[in-house]
Amino acid sequence: MTKKILIINGPNLNLLGEREENKYGTNTLDEVKKNCETHAKLINIEIKFEQSNIEGEIVTKIQKAKGIFDGIIINAAGYTHTSVAILDALLAIKLPTIEVHITNIYSREDFRKKSLISKAANGIICGFGIKGYIMALDSIVEILKK
Repeated sequence: MTKKILIINGPNLNLLGEREENKYGTNTLDEVKKNCETHAKLINIEIKFEQSNIEGEIVTKIQKAKGIFDGIIINAAGYTHTSVAILDALLAIKLPTIEVHITNIYSREDFRKKSLISKAANGIICGFGIKGYIMALDSIVEILKK
């Protein structure tokens, strides 16, 4: 049976390719989605790729994932550092989760060095640009094999 992975992107990631290109690169979120879709086919999984700027919508997406998806990849963006609600949702559904960030959050401003959602993650991938999403897909497949 093909595994299904939900990929959730948080606030302002819809502006990839336009914002702070020196940090986030020139690829758009649509390009990231296409890369993930292509790789998902290669590794024989299904993905659903989502983005929201609204914390409550992200929480709802996480809650609805239970029973439908086998795992979650999440780039909570700015909510990484502030959202107890996203952490609680991830803890509640108990799905394997990979936290991904385009930049290395530990080499940035002090407030970005703290991830509230990491407690719910099986692993964190950060600092590899958009390639981190592909690394996360490969990693979640390995977790699901165990």
